[in-house]
Amino acid sequence: MSNWKERITTDALQCGGRPCIRGMRIRVIDVLELLAAGLTQDQVLQELPDLEPGDIEAALKYASSKLDHPVIAA
Repeated sequence: MSNWKERITTDALQCGGRPCIRGMRIRVIDVLELLAAGLTQDQVLQELPDLEPGDIEAALKYASSKLDHPVIAA
């Protein structure tokens, strides 16, 4: 995916400002929770038919980017 960040949107008036997929009311956390529950990517696409495969990749990369931060020890 060339720019996964374009697939993740936030809007203070939608879903409480939580990150969503392409402006839809499908939150990134919804996708992540389905994957964490053991669904395959194909099953997630069946559960949420408005998603595209790139949306799942974007959700995973978004989560990864939020967890990848330096820790500075004093």
